[in-house]
Amino acid sequence: MLEIGKTATATTIVCEENTAKAVGSGSLSVFSTPMMIALMEQAACECLVDALEAGQTSVGTMINVEHLAASALGTKISATARVEKIDGKKVFFTVDAYNAVPRDDSGIDDYRILIGKGTHERFIVDAARFMAKL
Repeated sequence: MLEIGKTATATTIVCEENTAKAVGSGSLSVFSTPMMIALMEQAACECLVDALEAGQTSVGTMINVEHLAASALGTKISATARVEKIDGKKVFFTVDAYNAVPRDDSGIDDYRILIGKGTHERFIVDAARFMAKL
């Protein structure tokens, strides 16, 4: 069921494959902005997964984010999407991303650092009809 306030979270670990250097968005081995955005979209898709009817999917139509802080190799990143508004088949989200920083070797996250925030819109479509239009 899709409702205002519903959230979902997606996580990843910063590795060579998702760095700015690897994806061509910079020259440093830090978590890239495009991969942060992809993680935010993944969280938004997860919000919708149980609200879609058979044959439906969603497509991103807008994203507006700020990348606020760098994240080093090995850092755990979590992105959360929250449904803010539903207008027919258009769904509006707030999105954010955090570094999860453990306090010691226990694996328990001591605190989180906000690394990105913004808004995202997705549109629910019939997958076959959408692809037929291409």
